[in-house]
Amino acid sequence: MAKGYWVSVYPAISDPERLTAYDKLAGPAVQAGGGRTLSRIPSRGGRVVAHEAGITQRVVLIEFDSFEQAVAAYESEAYQKALVALPDALPDGVERDFRIIEGID
Repeated sequence: MAKGYWVSVYPAISDPERLTAYDKLAGPAVQAGGGRTLSRIPSRGGRVVAHEAGITQRVVLIEFDSFEQAVAAYESEAYQKALVALPDALPDGVERDFRIIEGID
């Protein structure tokens, strides 16, 4: 079964405190949904080299055992509460490009 991934890229973070409030709720919700954070660059000290239209702002990669599990974690009550912590899914102070993708076997 192919794994599922959450891929988040943050082109702009003008209010880091709002992002921290989201992280405090989202982290436990992701773990409860079976997610494993593979990368959180650069906030965890990781390195990034951006090419083409790439950015060096925050990039987060989370792995799930399946695509269905990744979707279910996003739709979970716990994760939805994290989104509510930042009204309308992070609009003010944080710009995010978020995708749930299916991996290749």
